[in-house]
Amino acid sequence: MNASHAMAAGLQALSLSVSLAFAGAAAAADDGPWPTAGWTVATPASQGMDPAELARLVELGATHQLDSLLVVRHGRIVVEAYYAPFRPGLRHAVNSVTKAVMGTLAGIAIEEGKLRLGDPVFDGDTDPRRAAVTVAHLLDMTSGIDWTEPLNDRGKPVSLIEMERSRDWAAYVRGRPMAQAPGAGFNYNSGNSQLLSALLARRTGGDLQAYATERLFKPLGIADLRWRQDPQGVPVGGFGLALQPRDMAKIGQLYLRGGRWEDRQLVPAAWVAKNLAATVEMKDLGTPGFFYANGWWTLPARRIYMAMGHNGQGIVVLPEADAVAVFTSTRAAPVPLLIERILRSVKAGGVVADDAAAQAALEAAVAKATAEKPSEVGPVPDAAQRLAGRTWRFGTNPIGLRSLRLELDPANPRYEVVTAARRPGGADERFTAPIGLDGLFRTSPAGGPMPVVATRGRWSDARSFDVEARILGEPLRTRYLLRLREDGAEGIDLVFSNSYGFQAEMRGETAP
Repeated sequence: MNASHAMAAGLQALSLSVSLAFAGAAAAADDGPWPTAGWTVATPASQGMDPAELARLVELGATHQLDSLLVVRHGRIVVEAYYAPFRPGLRHAVNSVTKAVMGTLAGIAIEEGKLRLGDPVFDGDTDPRRAAVTVAHLLDMTSGIDWTEPLNDRGKPVSLIEMERSRDWAAYVRGRPMAQAPGAGFNYNSGNSQLLSALLARRTGGDLQAYATERLFKPLGIADLRWRQDPQGVPVGGFGLALQPRDMAKIGQLYLRGGRWEDRQLVPAAWVAKNLAATVEMKDLGTPGFFYANGWWTLPARRIYMAMGHNGQGIVVLPEADAVAVFTSTRAAPVPLLIERILRSVKAGGVVADDAAAQAALEAAVAKATAEKPSEVGPVPDAAQRLAGRTWRFGTNPIGLRSLRLELDPANPRYEVVTAARRPGGADERFTAPIGLDGLFRTSPAGGPMPVVATRGRWSDARSFDVEARILGEPLRTRYLLRLREDGAEGIDLVFSNSYGFQAEMRGETAP
């Protein structure tokens, strides 16, 4: 069973008795503290949740190698775990969670009169099916555009890959033929979201990110984000955002509160309500009961809806429990198990007796998640001095590596990589970061526009130095195996590989 289908089936199988255990008994007396300037943290018991169940939730996240896990109830964080080497304060790629943000911006723009659900997408097209495609079809994945991006993992997302390789993403989508009449059925299509992004950008003054900042991110107190752009400078509508987990939770809390934030109605209440009244069934999943609305996956029968992203990103809104859950990962997350564990932690009547031992167990589970487990480190060979302190240069190669330099002084180990310019006529790019030599990762500085890279290295034998690098918050992992040549000969052989299955070999020589 593929990952998406397994997740869908698991969510459908959530015990009805679990849902009924808190139905009607979990509503907050008020909105709780608004987290604009920062979240309030509370013990689970004080918010009617069982810390023992949440400890098991944190352990489940560790078993499945999550990057982060966060649960909010009654407007307060009751559990928050970060799994090393990921840590608090870092952005994480949220992938298709971006679609829910795009849906939110569309709802705001419609309320302001800048956009209408019935607006045509292909103005003046002579094909009657294309002429009938509207904004509503883009939002609900029913445009009818011929597109291959299977949710059921039964093939590659061919159309998505081709769009990313094109020079004009929106033009690529507009140039696709029609596979069926608009509104005839659901077909997952990130190209729909890119057309919506381009249209929203035009209707809101040309700078969609500025519009999103003013209308959504700034009111929520979200300042640290990264939003990838297409070659025309349009924000990627289907998968381009990177957000901190706490900020993801703010988006969930906005929806939990019906689009209200403090004293403002940021998103129309009727727009939010559509998530539990969705009518477009996600038949691609192969599991009945899933519907789609404005970028959100929804289970109306369970009164659960969620913004979902590839490789285990999620914002889950649980209105009956007055709760929001967030998780991030770089691989498929066990969404049904996570949600079921959260639901089991919610106690009927909202009363949980203080249990110091259970609370201590939860805190221990969170601390264990934070603690990084060191990898094995071999002894430093005599040959190490031949590798370190030199700039190794490489000829033309598939990864554009120009040079590599390692400084392996234990007091301040670092490395520098220079890669070829990404655009013709551009400058080579230089990246310098610390490297852990004790089996633990060291990370590049956080807070800037660049992602944070965690790196560690070890001697795997007397001539081979193995470097592992991860972009925190993204699935990409790379390895550089540097091997000194035998008999003291000058030069190194380098084998590059990454988590996408790409591998390349090249030879390095010392700089003249």
